[in-house]
Amino acid sequence: MTKLIRLILFGTVFIGVVLMLTGCDHLVLFNPKGPVGNTERSLIIISFVLMLIVVIPVFIMAVWFSLKYRASNTGSTYAPKWDYSAPIDWIIWLVPVAIVAVLAYLAWSSTFSLDPYKSIPSENKPLRIEVVSLDWNWLFIYPDQDIAVVNELVFPSGVPVSFRLTSATVMTSFFIPQLGSQMYAMAGMQTQLNLLADDPGTYTGQNQEFSGDGYADMHFQVRVTSSAQFEEWVTKVKQSPDRLDLARFEKLSRPTKGGLNILFASVRPGLFEHIMSGYMGWMGDTHKKHMHMERPEM
Repeated sequence: MTKLIRLILFGTVFIGVVLMLTGCDHLVLFNPKGPVGNTERSLIIISFVLMLIVVIPVFIMAVWFSLKYRASNTGSTYAPKWDYSAPIDWIIWLVPVAIVAVLAYLAWSSTFSLDPYKSIPSENKPLRIEVVSLDWNWLFIYPDQDIAVVNELVFPSGVPVSFRLTSATVMTSFFIPQLGSQMYAMAGMQTQLNLLADDPGTYTGQNQEFSGDGYADMHFQVRVTSSAQFEEWVTKVKQSPDRLDLARFEKLSRPTKGGLNILFASVRPGLFEHIMSGYMGWMGDTHKKHMHMERPEM
């Protein structure tokens, strides 16, 4: 009877793990396409396995004790005066302490290795992209190519991408799950994020922060291409009749539900800094003027 119970418990756990792993392809966090996403997936799996060291024995013992010490099982040991076991006491203290220590080390080390402001080592020169969140769209400015697009992020595989992020509205959250690292975009402030995609493909980007009526549709398409395809795309964007100046930006920043898809062949110099300066009155006019007139190099 005891062997049968063990087989049933083992089979149940095994089937549960298999069913969970077969669905990983549908969980984009477990199907990363870049070094940052790969590292974050490993951290999630390691943390999950460490926590299972406590969780699985609890579930097994809950079933095992209920069966072994049921009233109808007259063959079980009856020890009403038993009240202490040194080995059990050591186990219930040392195992959790060891797990917490390992998790603490992982959290400490990954805080530095996954720093979103930290450049990703590569032989290729990073591609600079400026990200501005709107109500309820995303504006992507390519300062080196002098182009901009709305709700479509395109960059080549194998090339580090250096993002600068701000918001022309409330706080939002920029996130490409398969590439990793969620980063907030805040009005009057600049945040940074460095990512890299290993393989060409089409991924989904989204806003994870509730920001009003159009929040649910505030997604953008991420297209990772080859270097040659990226250059072709830049050439295509430069043929657009639209130009992104201050007047055009004012219209673009008005609340709009439903994803826009606009290409801009040129961008007003320093537009990113101009957007930030509109929310930086608390820093004084001198600083605002400095941000407006100068465009810092990254």
